[in-house]
Amino acid sequence: MTGASPSAAHAAAPSPTAHDTSLPPGWRIDRGDGGPRLVWRSAADVPMGDARVEFRSAGRLLGVPAPARDGHTFGLDLDAAHGTRLTDLQVWSGGRRLDAPAANDARERRDALAAVPPPAPLPAAAVDPGKPGAYRTATGEYDLPPVRLPGFKAPVEMRAVVVTPTGARGPRPLALFLHGRHATCYKGEEATGDWPCPAGTKPIPSHRGYLRDQRLLASQGYVTVSISANGINGQDWAAEDGGAQARSSLVRLHLARWADWAAHPSAAPAAVRAGAKADLGKVLLVGHSRGGEGVNRAAMDSLYPPPAAQDGYRGPVRWHVRGTVLIGPTVFGQNPVPDVPSATLLPGCDGDVSDLQGEVYVDGTRGVSRGRALHSAVYVVGANHNFFNSEWTPGQAEAPAEDDFWADPDAKDPVCSPGTATRLTADQQHRAGSAYIAAAARLFVAGDDRVRELLDGTGRRAPSAGPARVLTHAVGGARGAGFLPDGGVTVTGGRLCSAVDPRPAVACLGEDARGVSPHFAQWETGRETGRRAVEARWSAPGTPVRVRPAAPLSLSGAPSLALRVFVPPNSKGTQLDVAVADTRGRRAVLGRVTVDGLPGSDRTASYWARELRVPLTAASRAGVDLRQVNSLELIPRSRTGRAWLMDAWAWRPGTPAMAEAPLTRVDLGRLSVKEGDTGVRTYRVPVRVSGKGSGQVRVYVVDPVTGDAKDRLVTVRPGRDDIAVSVRVEGNRRFSYDVTHDVLVKAVHGTVVGSHRGGVTALNDDPMPKVSVTPVAGRVTEGQALRWKVTLSEPADAEIGASFVVVPVTDGPELSTKDVDPAWLRDATGAEPDPERPLSQVPYLGVWASVPAGTTSTEVSVPTVRDTVAEPAESVRFQATDDSGAPLPGGPELTGTVVDAS
Repeated sequence: MTGASPSAAHAAAPSPTAHDTSLPPGWRIDRGDGGPRLVWRSAADVPMGDARVEFRSAGRLLGVPAPARDGHTFGLDLDAAHGTRLTDLQVWSGGRRLDAPAANDARERRDALAAVPPPAPLPAAAVDPGKPGAYRTATGEYDLPPVRLPGFKAPVEMRAVVVTPTGARGPRPLALFLHGRHATCYKGEEATGDWPCPAGTKPIPSHRGYLRDQRLLASQGYVTVSISANGINGQDWAAEDGGAQARSSLVRLHLARWADWAAHPSAAPAAVRAGAKADLGKVLLVGHSRGGEGVNRAAMDSLYPPPAAQDGYRGPVRWHVRGTVLIGPTVFGQNPVPDVPSATLLPGCDGDVSDLQGEVYVDGTRGVSRGRALHSAVYVVGANHNFFNSEWTPGQAEAPAEDDFWADPDAKDPVCSPGTATRLTADQQHRAGSAYIAAAARLFVAGDDRVRELLDGTGRRAPSAGPARVLTHAVGGARGAGFLPDGGVTVTGGRLCSAVDPRPAVACLGEDARGVSPHFAQWETGRETGRRAVEARWSAPGTPVRVRPAAPLSLSGAPSLALRVFVPPNSKGTQLDVAVADTRGRRAVLGRVTVDGLPGSDRTASYWARELRVPLTAASRAGVDLRQVNSLELIPRSRTGRAWLMDAWAWRPGTPAMAEAPLTRVDLGRLSVKEGDTGVRTYRVPVRVSGKGSGQVRVYVVDPVTGDAKDRLVTVRPGRDDIAVSVRVEGNRRFSYDVTHDVLVKAVHGTVVGSHRGGVTALNDDPMPKVSVTPVAGRVTEGQALRWKVTLSEPADAEIGASFVVVPVTDGPELSTKDVDPAWLRDATGAEPDPERPLSQVPYLGVWASVPAGTTSTEVSVPTVRDTVAEPAESVRFQATDDSGAPLPGGPELTGTVVDAS
């Protein structure tokens, strides 16, 4: 999953070490004129996908590395965060660790799990939106001149496939599809992320992967278009937001063309003229993976314009987005649009965006605006990430494709391995996806409230989805007041836990969790304020967990209370009584609920809430004043158990008419400044606040040395300087690395956030000292260490590293793998001495010299071993590397000779 995203490719420089053998196998540090670069190479291919690849150290995010073309190698530039050690290095992507095999205990737990049965089928819904409609369809394509987007060097294509109803009268709603991040070009069985595609290769037609969905919608009277975004996929690794703004610009450029063609049909391409005219007042946006984040941003930008300098679309908004469908989406910015209805499909066996972070498009809207837009999460048991797109599906795709749920040959996953009772086939998965896309279109665009029960947690299934087990919950819509753990609540009998916190005693899911929770998907910081849940844990029934809001709530007029609760995966029959009380102390038990865990393993995100509803009639009979409810109780009735409450709402049927609120919008920028030679200069982080009214955001300021973030709640208003973050930059005449001061922002109330990450980068403007080497012990007897002194031409204000890679000797026998300390060899590369071979044949073998800040020299060494074999003198040669880790012609060399001890 060679994703890039909001994090800049800079990280902390390492503290002094003699060489890089302290790094785990597969890791190295390269040195070039641009400074040190932390490099990790995977033994297995890492397919290009949507989740970002992250380097972490001691649990903290170092940054998002740039992928190399080989599909195995990733590199991250290191900046001048003094004193930070590269300890416990790890590589993560979408909640999954890439640089280490599954731990033995995890495999044993997985082996111990019996085959997990799927949930029981739900009752069928009264209306099945997955049935084809009465219209015939026509399919065609258009290919317009490419466009330039800010921050992208190469032009981006304006290509699309159109499926439209024929014979339909009057303008018809428009559904636009945007695919996610996938390989861009292919030749035979080889695929790359290049753009533009090199000669002899073809573009991968990812935009043609939703033809089944398009044909279903077109048969029901929708004009559909699926647009290509290979030009963004091939360049977004360098974009700070992972390409979200670029994808939004591309979507709106296409919509602007459709608005032109609706006004002037004769100017439209043949594929557009072949069918019904599009109604731009009724637009549904459908996005897959990073395409989901892209259409979310497009919906935001259509309501609250982005900064002109960041935007690739300049013109009026001549369309109205009525809803979005987000399929296995990324949400790097965690910035959903609160007033545009959404349905987020969460694939239970997603091997790409495997933490199911798209749940934030539901949870992250609570309390931000009026709460009238319905936001639905649609959990598809047994679905993977890729098979919603036929061009990413083996056996259907034109280009190479694969099942993204990663295979462990040593342990079959009981939930997601192909052939298990819960895993869907590609055809079953695509049919289910089509049905629920159509359900969202029918509810959000056509306004047919009869299909709401398929999306809002009522617990109905679409018969056309076949055997797929699809579960839903929702927030917003006609729901009223809610018990929200994120707000000012007190909890007794349980604990108020934190969704994201490095401390196990505070975090909602501890180290004993099997798998992860979509509700607790990590953002950019190791800790978040105000993102919480209520945990109940009991060893005997009867003790209530009581939740009290800061002020009484009104449940008056609501027939039911809807709770979102989850229990551990694979658990069965957890029973809870639900009670409420008013400010006068009158209390009523509303009823008993039973909740089962989802099918799950240590490789799934199955800690996901089920929607449970209990009637409020018992409270009315008991005389509880539902206008003044100040307590919610969960009383365990199972013998032992554990449960988490996400929230509870006054539930009412119906879908209210939508009217978007006039919210403020916040965008952060980045300022790059030269440090200068003398003096101290103070700079402000660029902030743009636009829109109307006022709102609240939480601002996180990240310490460039420790990576820790301090946060504060800020009220913002357009035209004011409410988010004031100052950065002091001290000038000097000695070399140091660039220092990045990052700031993050997240909406709390009355706001939307576009560019969530910004800051000030202090650019080094002094030359790096020259490196020279001299032998300290360049000719030794076997058993002794070869040693060299590495010297700088002058001291620097940052640790300076020099990487030397082994190269063949120019004359005579070469030192072999059995001539050096096997522990040193193993630590340096993971290689073993056997079979014996020259050191220059060991991939990635090198030594790392680290000169501490303020000093000018250090030593590096290669330990040798003594043996009983009579041998001639043998030599070794290391050469300094360039930025890519390759030997630098004419660069400094370490040469040494080892002679026999006899």
